Amino acid sequence: MTLPNKVYDILKWVCLICFPALAYGYSALADVWGLPYADEIPETINIIAFVLGCLIGVSTLNYNKGNEAE
Repeated sequence: MTLPNKVYDILKWVCLICFPALAYGYSALADVWGLPYADEIPETINIIAFVLGCLIGVSTLNYNKGNEAE
């Protein structure tokens, strides 16, 4: 599986910047405002970021394997 460049760039940004910031932000606000599931929601976001990171890594490996032949 190789992702198109635009999809790869978006997923990489979401995985490296957006999801960790969202998880940290929710965790911090949950403590301040007493929001529900202060541990569960950030952990879920981090798990999703991890899975997306794995998919991005597989796509990168497949892309690099395809370019070795050239």
